[in-house]
Amino acid sequence: MRTDMPIGIDDFEEARSKYYLVDKTAFLSEFLQHHASVTLFTRPRRFGKTLTLSMVKTFLEQEHAQEHRKLFDGLDVSRDAATMVLQGTRPVIFLTFKELKLDSWELMQAGLRRCLSLLFRQYRGILDEVSDDVDREEFEAIRKGTADIITEMGALGLLIRLLKEHAGVKPVLLLDEYDVPVQQGWTHGFYKEIIGFLRIFLSTALKTNPYLDFAILTGVLRISKESIFSDLNNLQVDSLVSSKYPTVFGFTEAEVAQMAEDLGHGGCLADLRDWYDGYRFENQAIYNPWSVLKYFDAGCIADTYWGNTSGNEILKKLLPGADQEAWATLSRALQRQPVSAMVRENFIYDEIGRNKNALYTLLLTTGYLTFASRQRTDLGIEAELVIPNREILALFRMEVLERFQNDLLSMNLERLMQAFLTGDVDAAQRGLSEYIELLASTFDTAAKEVFYHGMLLGMTAVLVPEYDVKSNRESGRGRYDIAVFPKGNKIAGMIMEFKWAKTEQELQQKAKAALEQIGAKDYAAEFHARSVHTVYCYGIAFCGKNVLVRMM
Repeated sequence: MRTDMPIGIDDFEEARSKYYLVDKTAFLSEFLQHHASVTLFTRPRRFGKTLTLSMVKTFLEQEHAQEHRKLFDGLDVSRDAATMVLQGTRPVIFLTFKELKLDSWELMQAGLRRCLSLLFRQYRGILDEVSDDVDREEFEAIRKGTADIITEMGALGLLIRLLKEHAGVKPVLLLDEYDVPVQQGWTHGFYKEIIGFLRIFLSTALKTNPYLDFAILTGVLRISKESIFSDLNNLQVDSLVSSKYPTVFGFTEAEVAQMAEDLGHGGCLADLRDWYDGYRFENQAIYNPWSVLKYFDAGCIADTYWGNTSGNEILKKLLPGADQEAWATLSRALQRQPVSAMVRENFIYDEIGRNKNALYTLLLTTGYLTFASRQRTDLGIEAELVIPNREILALFRMEVLERFQNDLLSMNLERLMQAFLTGDVDAAQRGLSEYIELLASTFDTAAKEVFYHGMLLGMTAVLVPEYDVKSNRESGRGRYDIAVFPKGNKIAGMIMEFKWAKTEQELQQKAKAALEQIGAKDYAAEFHARSVHTVYCYGIAFCGKNVLVRMM
């Protein structure tokens, strides 16, 4: 049995021949017997979409059919005679937009042109049987990279038709990461141009095409609001919101357990579950496959392996535009509290900045949140969303806290929070004042305590998981604003109570009132119940960019 992990290996033949492979071929039996004309699979980055398409290609394609058949010996699909009859019986067109991460419309056009040129070069031999002069001219122009944009829009439709006429069998189309150009267009200002191109490019290939057997598309997002697929009445979408094949992407609990046993790491299951489990696809527990492979490859050392591959720039772009309510909600999510949202997949791109549910839907589809519960309604899916696991909690925390980082700040968040936890009130005052100065120039502080509370809650998230951070919880005879409880070998905890002052002159009075409230309401009661004997109590008063920190 091979034990090397197929990290970054997207080719099924290579993965099967040289590496430990989780057998996902049961999908072939399920899908090939009952597929739609066009199926779009949307899943987060690094969940195995490209490898799955490569598996379909290797199974179906006519070229090298005999050699490829051996690759499936002993796998689940080999025991399904009805599906094995289909092995090696189709021409397969495989196209990926994965590398088209280009930042201008001019570069994107050049990138698309090159993708199509490389694709058409693979089929140069079929031209010998093409008698129509226009077809030959268009084929050669696309192959040479000299075609105009209108000809390129019809490229896939042309290739599908010519390939059917050449092979006598309808081809299969596999298009990987179809939405990468759209994400780039949205981020870099050529959104309308790329939407216009893809609408025609996909329609000519997919809309009731009599020359096409079926097509599979993969991506992170379902792009429906922009009507890329508006002309397709034969499209089936399989997503995190609604999935017919929930276990084909990602690893199930049983698959991870088997992998751990095969590799001699059965004792690591609890660690794996804590760090990489937590996704729920149609109530199926799913692990992040990329991170699981990296975990085993690193000798069972847990880390945030998904961070450098997950397309985190989406979150970076969205967070600066989040309003105070969204920011407060995201801060609660960092404490592993559920986020209530109406999930509707057509809230994409155009409405992200204007509709908070669009933001949460995007965080769901990109893998930062997952379903805790959901209920279908006429308006969409009423959902409770949560951060799925420890890895995503750390990544989410880092991304959110980047809002507070600035090269001009003399104190980073870790040091600021440690100042609070060691009773260094002068350092806490100085550091918090710097952050308020930065943030108050960016956000509207008219929401009084709400803004400051959400801001401090997000900042204290840097202490997770070494500390247990609670917000607006009952203790003693009232509800504190924020409490930080030590865990493990940590000793001290702290309570923060906030007050908003109308004028700078009221800061002293409000900070004192906050401290008096902590004592009068006995907010330290929960600490005593947990046998925490050192508790730093802070009354913090805000007025615009001004803050006063007092300690009991």
